[in-house]
Amino acid sequence: MTLNALLPLVPQAAGAAAPGPVQQPNFLTALVPFALVFVIFYLLIIMPQRKKQKKHMEMVQNLKPGSRIITTGGIYGTVIGVQKDKIELKISANVKIDITKSAIGVILAGESAPEKAE
Repeated sequence: MTLNALLPLVPQAAGAAAPGPVQQPNFLTALVPFALVFVIFYLLIIMPQRKKQKKHMEMVQNLKPGSRIITTGGIYGTVIGVQKDKIELKISANVKIDITKSAIGVILAGESAPEKAE
């Protein structure tokens, strides 16, 4: 095919592609899908995580010496001292460690360390 054979088709293709002025979408209607995604994200992820974090903070604030806990690392122990930002944990007969309050995973309900008479 030569260029002269294709030349008559060019104005028809250009005329068919642009029938009139293209209307721009409204700015607010373009934001609706993004707002909807954010609301769903907030309801499914952020809000439950905040509730879980608040419950954990209350649990840690109520710790008392004698409570049995499991750390996030899987260490079982008994709380022997509570300070402002850390907890002293007895994990064996002569082994005591200090951990941060955020390292507490689970408080074992209804269990406390047996009192030994010395």
